[in-house]
Amino acid sequence: MACSKTFQGSAVLLRNSAVFNGCISKRASSWWGAVQMGPPDVILGVTEAYKKDTNPKKINLGVGAYRDDSGKPFVLPSVHKAEKRLMDKQLDKEYSPISGTADFCKHSITLALGEDSQHVAAGQNATVQAISGTGALRVGGAFLNGFFPGTKDIYLPTPSWGNHGPIFRHSGLNVKAYRYYDPSTCGFDFKGALEDLSKIPERSIVLLHACAHNPTGVDPRPEQWAEMSAVIKKRNLFPFFDMAYQGFASGDVAKDALAVRAFLKDGHQIALAQSYAKNMGLYGERAGAFSLICADKEEAARTMSQIKILIRPMYSNPPIHGARLVTEILGDASLKQEWLGDVKLMADRIISVRSKLQDNLKKLGSSRNWQHITDQIGMFCFTGMDQQQCERLTKEFSVYLTKDGRISMAGVTTKNVDYLAEAIHAVTK
Repeated sequence: MACSKTFQGSAVLLRNSAVFNGCISKRASSWWGAVQMGPPDVILGVTEAYKKDTNPKKINLGVGAYRDDSGKPFVLPSVHKAEKRLMDKQLDKEYSPISGTADFCKHSITLALGEDSQHVAAGQNATVQAISGTGALRVGGAFLNGFFPGTKDIYLPTPSWGNHGPIFRHSGLNVKAYRYYDPSTCGFDFKGALEDLSKIPERSIVLLHACAHNPTGVDPRPEQWAEMSAVIKKRNLFPFFDMAYQGFASGDVAKDALAVRAFLKDGHQIALAQSYAKNMGLYGERAGAFSLICADKEEAARTMSQIKILIRPMYSNPPIHGARLVTEILGDASLKQEWLGDVKLMADRIISVRSKLQDNLKKLGSSRNWQHITDQIGMFCFTGMDQQQCERLTKEFSVYLTKDGRISMAGVTTKNVDYLAEAIHAVTK
């Protein structure tokens, strides 16, 4: 039966979405008809392909979360203890304050700046709990877009974490770049970075990875940080530090915070994003912090009031469980000491498999210089392999990684490092 017909004695033609005699027009429109399919997430795509592979030797080097030497997720023993303590306390599930609890915020900024920080002692920090590092960056971006008294331009290192650009664009900032990684050496382009930093317009924002640069694993040396600090100060630029790996990079929380503390010593005011995903393994708990280090206590109070106003319509207040775990660990001297041992254990494992991979490539007779594997630090390594070599690794050896040559060292174990070295040697010789 036709989906449109004429009433008896009438010339009215029923069209479009009219329903008549049980027929619905195929031309009916949808509110979302114009929405196009978005591209798949690169990392998730790697993991999905890995899961489908039946090769017993397959390796997933795309995952951005720590794995133990058996390739399994790892819950820190100190976190287990903290959870048991929280259960015994039978705490309620009431809302957290907009900014998170005062204890969590104090412990977080003290971890970042040190027990002897004069800035913390003077109350110069405006610190809020955030939804891990991502949320801290997003809150920071929103504050800078609303209140930064300079340009709305933020300069990211090339390359930077893939989510940095989208976060700051969603915050309303203009995302630009400065040189950072040198593909020819698989190391830091110090000269290029200084040249670009010295040309950035005054009163702009510069994003800096405090340690374990993601995705390259390439960090400036202390003396290079000092020169960068001098240039940034001379150009009157505002430093925004992303510190997602404190303790997890080197195994030493003070060493990993060197750049942040040095910039403050040099007289900078800074913004700081912290995350407890990597260094406490609290990936799914989404515990992090955002801080501004201000001129004085009164300025910190004013900025804090505005940050809370931004958070209120964004997510109202932060989740409580992850923050309670962090507070339990950092607020107890013995448990904190145990956690410092846990995080060093994780860092040392990553450092160890870096050395094993490099040594194995040398033993296989590779003519390449693989020094950058151990020069780089943290979870990720930029191997220097090109797209074709990466595709061969996956196709011929079931080694899964992103096509830019970045590998997650967390996926490397004592059981698969020999096979991985043989595969890399095969596609690079």
